[in-house]
Amino acid sequence: MIEDAGIPTTQDGLKTKWNEEAAAQGSAINNDSKYSPFWRLVSALISAPALWMIDLLITHVLPNAYVKTASGVYLELLAWAVDIERKQAVTASGKLQFTRFDGSGTLIIPVGVTVQTVAINGVIYEVVTTEEKTMLDGETTALVAVDAIDTGSNYSNYNLAAGYYSILPTAVPGVSSVTNLADWLLVPGADVELDDDLRERVQNQFGAVGQWHTDAVYTAIISSFDGVKARNVFFEHNAPRGPGTANGFIMLDIGTPDAQFIANIQAEITDNGNHGHGDDLVLFAMPESLHVLTVDVWPQKNLTDAKKTDLENDVINFIRCAFRENVGYSPTLTFPLSQFSFSKLGCELHKQFSDLYSVDFIQVDIVSNLELPRIDTLTVNML
Repeated sequence: MIEDAGIPTTQDGLKTKWNEEAAAQGSAINNDSKYSPFWRLVSALISAPALWMIDLLITHVLPNAYVKTASGVYLELLAWAVDIERKQAVTASGKLQFTRFDGSGTLIIPVGVTVQTVAINGVIYEVVTTEEKTMLDGETTALVAVDAIDTGSNYSNYNLAAGYYSILPTAVPGVSSVTNLADWLLVPGADVELDDDLRERVQNQFGAVGQWHTDAVYTAIISSFDGVKARNVFFEHNAPRGPGTANGFIMLDIGTPDAQFIANIQAEITDNGNHGHGDDLVLFAMPESLHVLTVDVWPQKNLTDAKKTDLENDVINFIRCAFRENVGYSPTLTFPLSQFSFSKLGCELHKQFSDLYSVDFIQVDIVSNLELPRIDTLTVNML
């Protein structure tokens, strides 16, 4: 674009323009050697600053003038222009289920009890109880509020699927086990909103500018909640409950949204008047389809037993990551209304683990409708 406008973008190009302009003005200076004091002065005082300005124009001003290519604070300015602000980090919070050996007497779960996961790609995730809970006589289980012990900026990594939080590094007398259930998340953890996610909300806002209650308007409302991305909101039209009705489905990048979390978003639309006249939009967590997976794995020859065990655990965590149970790796994720390729997953496993010789998935690809494929059971056979 700059060059098409006739603006030189290199030192040689600028020198050519200076020569042309000098000739047009009748300059008598004809020593154009690079050692010429005149041209050295021109380069120092004019050419270098001109190149700085051109570089600024090319690398900052023009790219950051458009939503598609803007980043950082420039994208925030464009978002502000359509009444959107970047979402900030939020700590994950929810409830874990504590189980005791028997139901006799009372048992107190104190504040400050730490619960961990096994290592996922070398990282152990921890949550800590934030309330004191008393299990009365006859009660064998209790749900106890917890917050993630966030480290760094990976707040969303704590939104793990059911069963991951199960280790008590310090035993609690009387407690036999602890776990997180499928809908344990009350507030999903969220990182500072990435540029791509903010960009999606800004682009969606152009479709919502009239504030007629279209999909874009409802997407804007729903994705304003922490942990929800615009791409993870889906709608079912065709009047499922009669004229003027529609269903909305919400999913998280990992984990399953709690019923209260869905209810809070529903209240913002229904109770706070953010819906059109005659509209009846009911929100649900994205339905899930459960799949039985069986995988045969051949490790590289001459691996030690310890290495084989590590490889088995890594393969399990990688596959579960693809099915949105953790974020320890970066495979292609399952998604509604799509085809999930096991051959592609196999290629990604080979790329990730050099100790893997061969892998074979027994099942065929998953073709999903308006549902999110999840793992029912996963069997990894080390051969």
